[in-house]
Amino acid sequence: MSRRLHASGEDYLEAILVLQKSGRVRSIDVARHLGVTKPSVSHAVSLLRDGGFLTMDGDYTLRLTDLGQETAERIYERHCFFRDHLIAAGVDPVTADEDACRIEHAISEESFARLRESLLASDG
Repeated sequence: MSRRLHASGEDYLEAILVLQKSGRVRSIDVARHLGVTKPSVSHAVSLLRDGGFLTMDGDYTLRLTDLGQETAERIYERHCFFRDHLIAAGVDPVTADEDACRIEHAISEESFARLRESLLASDG
């Protein structure tokens, strides 16, 4: 697997990042969080493991590697940024969360960086 992820792979990494804040993360936890089947998670975990984004311990605990942690944090930062700005603009929180999930995958690094800089400059 290349180190370039599709949106679904990014969603799995983001979910693991969020879930690990509450403790141990297993495939079933990811399946519940994302509303997907356990076989779907098993397939994604295999691809993410092969890509160097995560490991699985003997007790089936999923752990992000340094690469996986960095990638997940970048994705989550984008998600929170867009969700929070959409809510501040008056968008319903559920809709804002769903839209942020779509936007976080579609926007380039350059566009996100420029938008963030622009909005932070206007806030300050």
